[in-house]
Amino acid sequence: MKIKIAVVGCGRISKNHFDSIDIHKDHIELISICDANQQVLSKYKVKYKVNGYLDLEQMLKSEELDLIAICTPSGIHANQTELCAKYGINVMTEKPMATRWQDGVRMVKACDEAAVRLFVVKQNRHNDTLRLLKRAILEKRFGKIHMVHLNVFWTRPQEYYDQAEWRGTWEFDGGAFMNQASHYVDLLDWLIGPIDKVQAMMSTTRDIEVEDTGVLNVKWRNGALGSMSVTMLTYPKNLEGSIVILGEKGTVRVGGVAVNEIQHWEFDESKDYDDQVKDANYQTTSIYGFGHPLYYKNVVEVLQGDTEPETDGREGLKSLEVLIAAYLSARDNNTVSLPLEY
Repeated sequence: MKIKIAVVGCGRISKNHFDSIDIHKDHIELISICDANQQVLSKYKVKYKVNGYLDLEQMLKSEELDLIAICTPSGIHANQTELCAKYGINVMTEKPMATRWQDGVRMVKACDEAAVRLFVVKQNRHNDTLRLLKRAILEKRFGKIHMVHLNVFWTRPQEYYDQAEWRGTWEFDGGAFMNQASHYVDLLDWLIGPIDKVQAMMSTTRDIEVEDTGVLNVKWRNGALGSMSVTMLTYPKNLEGSIVILGEKGTVRVGGVAVNEIQHWEFDESKDYDDQVKDANYQTTSIYGFGHPLYYKNVVEVLQGDTEPETDGREGLKSLEVLIAAYLSARDNNTVSLPLEY
């Protein structure tokens, strides 16, 4: 039987979900959509020939669903996840899973108690470039990792934030780190390992509540040191999304506009898959990459009982914890140690 899915929130990221559902149409069926904007809702109802709802709970009461894809502003993910869990429906939520630490914890707890799955989308982990890098790390080709640096040099003009009242707010959106660079923050733990402590400084130039520029220093538990530079003020367009890893036996730089090009790949000993480096590079017109269909593949296989989630709620909490620690550090002008709670 096909997995019956509904999409909540028909904004810019929803296209990746609709496309992924279509790619996996042999296993997933789009049943309904939900959006608070009647004009947007009407447009997508016609386009996808499904039922549409202005109210999430009304949809949950009216439709038989297995999975909800939440593509709404980040600040309301927690309440919507709790509501879906109450109705016994599995949840897939876009990044970040929440804008507050306790909201993220609440989401995991609600899904645990309701015995439903909570998936947190981390589609960048499926980039061919990053999968090769992850493989090299797992095989310990770097030896001891000494230093790591990430850049996210993108642009978001004032017009972007003016598109909706929730954009650029603490409650619903979060700033450059939490929103635009969220997937890059995810790489800090996924690639290098658990983080010991962070220091951050942030600033705001646009007419918004949150930061549009910031720097982050990181110390990992394995002794590696690193940093991250993020800005949404790059002129005139997105310039770079990159990661550099320097180890005792290897040096790698993955760059491009969205970690889509392996620009340097050097180790003391070669491996057969080193020849795949050039093939892993790809052109992209979107910072989202092409990982959503692959993420959906894992979700389908999990719900069919064939495997375990790549990124569940607890995995999503790891990057949320780093984000919250960074904001606390910038606010209080101090170093914040992890974990946040014991």
